[in-house]
Amino acid sequence: MSEATAATAATQTPASHEQAGKYLTFRLADNQYAIDILTVREIIGVPDITRVPQMPAFVKGVINLRGKVIPVVDLRQRFGLGETPRTDETCIIVIDTGQDTGLMVDAVSEVIDIADDQIDPPPSMGAAVDASFIRGMGKVDDGVKIVLDVEKVVDFQRPEKRENAEDADGQAG
Repeated sequence: MSEATAATAATQTPASHEQAGKYLTFRLADNQYAIDILTVREIIGVPDITRVPQMPAFVKGVINLRGKVIPVVDLRQRFGLGETPRTDETCIIVIDTGQDTGLMVDAVSEVIDIADDQIDPPPSMGAAVDASFIRGMGKVDDGVKIVLDVEKVVDFQRPEKRENAEDADGQAG
C-alpha cells in the first residue's frame, strides 16, 4: 500500500473513532437527539420570533439575543416531523458553527458522555432519504441517541436543492 493510500485509509476510519465526548441531549417528538456540547453557547426560552420573508418553512425567523440577531430553526420541521408545539419545556439551543443559530426543540434532556465504542455510523437508508445531517447513532443505556452534525443541520441550502435550482435556471432561459 502506498503512503498516499495509507493516508487516505487512515482518514476514512469509522466516524465513531472521532466522536467520543460530551453531548447535550434533547427531545423532538418521541426521539432523543444529541449534539456536541462544544457547539452549544446557551439554552434559552422561546422569545418572540420575527418572521423573515422568503425563508424555508423550518426557519421560524430571527430573535434579538442581547443585541445580536440570530436565525431560529425549528428542528421538528427541519426533519419533516411537523411544527414544534410550544410548551413550558420548549426551548432554543443557541449553537455556534461560525455563526450563532437557534435550534428550537421540544425539551432539553441532559449532558452525557458518549464513548467511541458507543457511536455507530448512521445506517444506510437509501438514496431517497437525506441522512447527511446524522453523524452517528449513540447507543446509550438501552436506547439510541441520534448524534447530529449541526453544521449540516443549519445548512439552509442543501446541495441537492442547489443542483435543482441550477437545473431550473438552465431550463427557464
